[in-house]
Amino acid sequence: MKQNVIDCLKERGLVDAMTSSDLCKRAEKPLTVYIGFDPTADSLHVGNLVGIVALGWFQRFGHRPVALLGGATGRIGDPSGKSQERPLLSEAMLQKNVVSIAKQLEQILKYSGARAPLVVNNEEWLSKFSLLDFLRDIGRQFRVGPMLAKESVRSRMDAEEGMSFTEFSYQLLQSYDFYYLLEHHEVCLQIGGSDQWGNITSGIELIRKLCGKTAFGLTWPLLTRSDGKKFGKTEEGAVWLSSERSSPYHFYQYFMQIPDRDVTKLLRMLTYMDLAEINAIEAAMKRPEYLPNTAQMRLAEEATRLVHGEEGLQRALRVTQAAAPGKKALLDAALLKEISLDIPHLFLKREAVLGSKFIDVMALSGVVSSKGEATRLIRNGGAYLNEERVEDPTLVLEESHFIGGDCLLIASGKKKKVLIQLK
Repeated sequence: MKQNVIDCLKERGLVDAMTSSDLCKRAEKPLTVYIGFDPTADSLHVGNLVGIVALGWFQRFGHRPVALLGGATGRIGDPSGKSQERPLLSEAMLQKNVVSIAKQLEQILKYSGARAPLVVNNEEWLSKFSLLDFLRDIGRQFRVGPMLAKESVRSRMDAEEGMSFTEFSYQLLQSYDFYYLLEHHEVCLQIGGSDQWGNITSGIELIRKLCGKTAFGLTWPLLTRSDGKKFGKTEEGAVWLSSERSSPYHFYQYFMQIPDRDVTKLLRMLTYMDLAEINAIEAAMKRPEYLPNTAQMRLAEEATRLVHGEEGLQRALRVTQAAAPGKKALLDAALLKEISLDIPHLFLKREAVLGSKFIDVMALSGVVSSKGEATRLIRNGGAYLNEERVEDPTLVLEESHFIGGDCLLIASGKKKKVLIQLK
């Protein structure tokens, strides 16, 4: 018997709750499903991958995915899961973010065939409402008591800052989005993280009141790491899907650092790998001969390929090889430019470097504290130029040492590296 998409999502840990068990039967036939993304930045982040992968599963099972970009609701900001009100963005910034995120989704989801994703912007319909018309036609369908009982509202009401009326109205707008998409695009299912449960059920109730039709909701558990850290966050900030915000190498390395106890969960939730293969990896991790980070490498490869494509993955692998402690790689100008996004680098004038002693440039770069330390490092075999060990303390830098005519990669030991670019 052909597997149902809902069963598939359950097996992979992508179902926290459903509004009705009838959804399983409804999903036996093609349906249209949507998830919303508010354009609060010009890029989605790693935390959004769960929703994108979930849409992809529906697509693979013959259903049509819809991605809603909140050009209108982004002016307010969803209070769900937030401890304080989001800063307001300008109209120009919102529109820029909408365009950027639409391009990201186009790169990740398959945009061909009868079930190609539909990307819509709720600015299209919400901007046509006057305040009085919206309050009369939509606001009257809601009761304040149930709205106050929503977890996203209660948690904020108890906080010192409280909740503004602007944020309080967000669930009305999202509910109307669901109704509009059902009426105009036959969307009968909304999906989201578990913090979206209140907004989703409000939309289903509004649909029932306005047109008497049946709609469904499905949520997945919020993704957190077992070490207590928020998934997708690092000490430097969020891990973005945009290569301009987080390079493919940085993206790849984030997944390489996932703890063993989390890695197979993420393989199930964030990749399209067969469950049998994931289970085999999980079993292998318990064996003495298991090579550390094998599972992380598989996760990093799959996630990077999904977001950045095969070309982005290969770039990440090249930089990983070049930047790895004690590893040698075929360096070229393009590779060094990629490395410059992820390791310390500085610009020096050509006359300050060309014809200078290597130990002087090492000290100037900050990779060592003094020329004396540089000399000792060379004598101890710990100084490297372009991944080649330097053995002569009197080495003078010539044109032939520069990669691409203007780059040097200097290393102290196996880990501390600095890229120097000439200006």
